[in-house]
Amino acid sequence: MLKLAHKKIRHVALQNSVVSAQEAASWIKDGMLLGMSGFTRAGDAKIVPLALVEKAKEEKFQVDVYTGASLGPEVDQQMAEAGIIRKRAPYQGDPAIRRMINNGEILYTDAHVSHNAELIRQGIVGPIDFAIIEATAITEDGMLIPTTSVGNSPIIMQMANEIIIELNVSHPDSLEGIHDIYIPDVQGKRSPIPLNSAGERIGTVGIPLDISKVRGIVLSEKTDAPSTIVQPDEETAKMAEHLLNFLRDEVKAGRLTKTLAPIQSGVGSVANAVLNGFLESEFEDLEIYSEVLQDAVFELIDAGKVKSASGTSITLSQEYGEQVYSQLENYRNCLILRPQEISNHPEIIRRLGLISVNTALEVDIYGNVNSTHVSGSKMMNGIGGSGDFARNARLGIFVTKSYAKGGNISSIVPMVSHVDHTEHDVDVIVTEFGVADLRGLAPKERVPLLINNCAHPDYRPQLWAYYNAAVEKTGHHHTPHLLEEALSWHVHLANAKTMKK
Repeated sequence: MLKLAHKKIRHVALQNSVVSAQEAASWIKDGMLLGMSGFTRAGDAKIVPLALVEKAKEEKFQVDVYTGASLGPEVDQQMAEAGIIRKRAPYQGDPAIRRMINNGEILYTDAHVSHNAELIRQGIVGPIDFAIIEATAITEDGMLIPTTSVGNSPIIMQMANEIIIELNVSHPDSLEGIHDIYIPDVQGKRSPIPLNSAGERIGTVGIPLDISKVRGIVLSEKTDAPSTIVQPDEETAKMAEHLLNFLRDEVKAGRLTKTLAPIQSGVGSVANAVLNGFLESEFEDLEIYSEVLQDAVFELIDAGKVKSASGTSITLSQEYGEQVYSQLENYRNCLILRPQEISNHPEIIRRLGLISVNTALEVDIYGNVNSTHVSGSKMMNGIGGSGDFARNARLGIFVTKSYAKGGNISSIVPMVSHVDHTEHDVDVIVTEFGVADLRGLAPKERVPLLINNCAHPDYRPQLWAYYNAAVEKTGHHHTPHLLEEALSWHVHLANAKTMKK
């Protein structure tokens, strides 16, 4: 591995900087803030976190961990369970750390993906004591080549006091060249971001590296943890068909062309499954401008449906990951990985006119969406990039199955228990039963579409009973609600384990 590493460390001044993971871990002290690479289980540091877990067996310490998004089990599970993490931000997806957040053992800061770099740049988050960044190579001119994600690595490296590089020799050399690193200047001195199409490149192949900050390089062969997405099922297939029919109507109305517009698809099984529905459609020459490139994106590339795919990370299942990385050369010409402040930048999203598809936990009868909190108080994963896209996209679409927990939970409720995306940011709701196009509608006009088209039939009478009672009591109020009953479904769920009354 050391011989291979020297081929990948092409900057002469760094070739004698290799240290053990244990030595690197010894530099981490109690109370430090760590900025770590990684976005949705891709491109994250792995060896140093495991060394920190071992260190915690002998020495009590805690650190704050800021990343791009969720990481693999080496950090979000094992570091959390070892008691190392005091505070975590800005997104996580591991059951273990989620449990500890909801038990009050770990502090958690949830934030829009596009906003994180600014918090670091302005010093609101920081100072960053160590950046721990995974790389596949370091070029002769001092560029760090990331692996399977870019995330917040550029701004973390720029603002960190010291840098530990995890050089991962297991990744194919063909990763070099798929990244497009563009780092905006500080606000007030910033030029417009010169990105005019989803497949355009505007930056450098790697992240500029301040050699004087590099404390050491740790060698790694540990691969990314595979994604945990579930394959499409009958219900997600119906959702995909409803979405495709909606888009066909948009084409007929002249609002879209047959190549649609750049598409963003959120993290997770449902959004991935709905995107998978494009495989059998007539739509071609598609552009993806997203944050995470999941299995469905590569299936569409393989089918000749996608001409360019831009994101900030590649997160694949075990099976598809083995296929893609064994023949990455076949995908290089259409793949681009950018910093997350570019992949999720609101101005670019609005200017390119994206079609945005994200997942909701629950939707209320007026179109407000909860995508983060179970029963209003338990954190699921975080808002991630859904807010960046939904508010600024040409079409802000949310998909969800109409029910959960075997039918005991309705995804369409009188009032959401937590609001991430207000009615002003939500254009379209899709479930396995149909579509609610909410654009241009007043609150009372949205109600029949959401109940009759999207709610599970078992819950429609209950939803109508609530709405009719609210109208009767409030008269002509703009948004009829019975405040004493608005969250009664969630209360009933807590007490009776079902929303059915």
